[in-house]
Amino acid sequence: MSRRAAASQPDIREVLIETYAVNDRMNQLLLEHLDPRAWRAKLPGVSSRDGRTIAAIFAHLHNCRLVWIKKSAPHLKVPAPLDPARCTQKQASIAHTRSAARCLEMLTDALSTSSKRRVKTLSRGSWTRTWPAGATMFSYMFSHEAHHRGQIIMLAHQLGFRLPDNAAYGSWQWDRLWKQHGFTSRPR
Repeated sequence: MSRRAAASQPDIREVLIETYAVNDRMNQLLLEHLDPRAWRAKLPGVSSRDGRTIAAIFAHLHNCRLVWIKKSAPHLKVPAPLDPARCTQKQASIAHTRSAARCLEMLTDALSTSSKRRVKTLSRGSWTRTWPAGATMFSYMFSHEAHHRGQIIMLAHQLGFRLPDNAAYGSWQWDRLWKQHGFTSRPR
């Protein structure tokens, strides 16, 4: 690759930060369009031990973010956790906005080339070892949330509360998500 071509390539760190910034918009789409009756609904024949409600999945996503922040970026203020048995959709939306902002700060530092960066490892909790901060950290965080978004969409459908197409498939409309987030460029 020529120097000119390399110079025109976007910085991969910036692209990962943009992608994570849009990640919460994907979650918010589901929260905005989810039928409130689906929030605590349980699949017939499935015990609470064997299956989470949609409310519990959203609480899990937020609470996992808090673990990552506390363990990997203890200098950042951590939002309050969500109680999966009591939180509302509105509370989950607000909590996700707050934890997403802290995760974005953490990732921005983790992906920095500065010698003064503070986030040097990703701790996913006490159940497993830490990883070096970087692209793998981003990939783990993003794929964890994408996995649970898929569960939410499927569970809503199984419960008879199918999400409208603009919500269920909206997470694939990356050009639109970038624009909604205020980025002037397209996904790159």
